[in-house]
Amino acid sequence: MAVGIDLTLDCTDAQLLSEFWKLALGYVDEPPPAPFTTREEWLAQFDLPEDDSEDGAAWLCDPDGSGPRLSILTVPEPKTAKNRLHIDIRVPGHGSPEERWARIRAESERLVKAGGSVREEFDGHHIVMADPEGNEFCVAASSV
Repeated sequence: MAVGIDLTLDCTDAQLLSEFWKLALGYVDEPPPAPFTTREEWLAQFDLPEDDSEDGAAWLCDPDGSGPRLSILTVPEPKTAKNRLHIDIRVPGHGSPEERWARIRAESERLVKAGGSVREEFDGHHIVMADPEGNEFCVAASSV
């Protein structure tokens, strides 16, 4: 049996990044685990330090349940190097190479408007981007 995975992204502003990644992935805020009705109730059980708050983290999920959960956590230290693991955002891969590249470019432009930035383009194949805090990800076409 395969295991499930979550992805965790460290950052300095969890709320800023959660808004970006919800837009980028089409994800939604994950509800708190049962029987809790709010994240605040759920967090209260962990005896967290007083300066920890619900704003210091965000939990996102794929509304269809097929993608991994994304946890976004505020940490005190800044990002200092290239990610060792990154997210690939895949646009539909059907059509001609020109049509696929046009969809990749359009998605990249949409994410720039949302606060992302382009780092490097590999013409016809993929675009390396960064989220508002500099975490790298790629935009490419799916293989199907």
